[in-house]
Amino acid sequence: MNIAALFVSVWLGFLSLLGLGAPQAPVVLSPQQHAATVTQQVAVAPAQTTAGSANNSTFQTTVSSHASVAAPTSSESANSGVATQVTLPTGSAWQTIVPLGDYEYSTSAPKKGYIYVCHVAQGGGGAQGNPTWISGNVWYPAQKIAVEGSVSWPNASYSMTVSGSERIIKSNDLPTDHNTGVFPIQSSDPAYQIDRNPNTIEAQNLTFTLPVHPTTLATPDCIYGQVGIMDDGVTLFDGFDAEYRDAVAHETQDQAEGHPDETGVYHNHGFESGPVKESVSTVVGFAFDGFPITGSLLPSGNYLHTADLDECHGLTSQITLDGKSLTMYHYVLTQDFPYSVSCFRGKSYEPKPGGASQSAGGSGQPQQGTQNQSSQGMPPSPPQAAISACAGNSSGASCSFSAQNGTVSGTCQTPPNQSALTCVPNR
Repeated sequence: MNIAALFVSVWLGFLSLLGLGAPQAPVVLSPQQHAATVTQQVAVAPAQTTAGSANNSTFQTTVSSHASVAAPTSSESANSGVATQVTLPTGSAWQTIVPLGDYEYSTSAPKKGYIYVCHVAQGGGGAQGNPTWISGNVWYPAQKIAVEGSVSWPNASYSMTVSGSERIIKSNDLPTDHNTGVFPIQSSDPAYQIDRNPNTIEAQNLTFTLPVHPTTLATPDCIYGQVGIMDDGVTLFDGFDAEYRDAVAHETQDQAEGHPDETGVYHNHGFESGPVKESVSTVVGFAFDGFPITGSLLPSGNYLHTADLDECHGLTSQITLDGKSLTMYHYVLTQDFPYSVSCFRGKSYEPKPGGASQSAGGSGQPQQGTQNQSSQGMPPSPPQAAISACAGNSSGASCSFSAQNGTVSGTCQTPPNQSALTCVPNR
């Protein structure tokens, strides 16, 4: 990473003081597990209480894989059905205080704990309230509120089929295993004071064709915002909101940590306590490079966290996939930022912003409907309080200033594309 990019990743941490809303720890059913057969069909139809309109044209995506794919670079071939024992990290207990992930992104190379983004866009909107569960650079999951309501979706559908070297996943993006909150968020809902999400959940028409045996890249690839599909049929976005803040901490979602974007796409940002608390060997979804996504629960009862994983938020270990026990690379859902996929280990077939074509075909929508590939931008300017804190000081001097969510302490530095010394928070 060059020095400018390093400064960007460091000084943007001060903006974590710009607090906003998010939901309480989710209450969801366990995701449906992959069957021992190579074909899985899921269709759950609970009685409907409220429904979003079905609009199959808003988010239609077809993503094709290569005609032939290499075997995974794991200890055993995915076709062998044999698992090689791998020593797992020790992990740690479920956390009650979680570091905030605001602006923790890299634009030049993968970095553990950061999201490797393909571009930085300006102008995104997000929740604008003042959540009490955020304090300085941390947040408290147990104190979060969730969007009220319980809406069932009787037409929810999801299927996963393995055919030769291809894994074909189809979904209408409605959750097959849990209800959602009421969206748009009602003015009578306490969450409305934090996040006035005006969007409605709408059925989609999604088809993803991914490699069964993903090829590992020599250098991991960046992401545009969408990172995968969960096995309850819900789209998985990265850990950011449209303003590059920690989406799970700032935005208000429902009890299952889901909410719709402005195109009606219901999605998670990685954290949904049911899937996160699944075993590290249990597949709960797939990233858009074909590598599986698992839970984080270890046999010891501890959980994997970001510190235990690589720069793309994954590791190689024993999992159960398509009815076989094997050892291969997979991503891990964690309780802490960046929550899920933070860069792609394999060749990605991620839907790109603005309907841009994939190298293998297909089209997609931008994250939160706001980040277009053409709208390149620079990170937001630091707050005046951070600049004033270094007035009259020299570079490297200690500093502090008052922010919306507490006092921020740091060191006076000159961030990229800025001329004034700024109080950059300490890591």
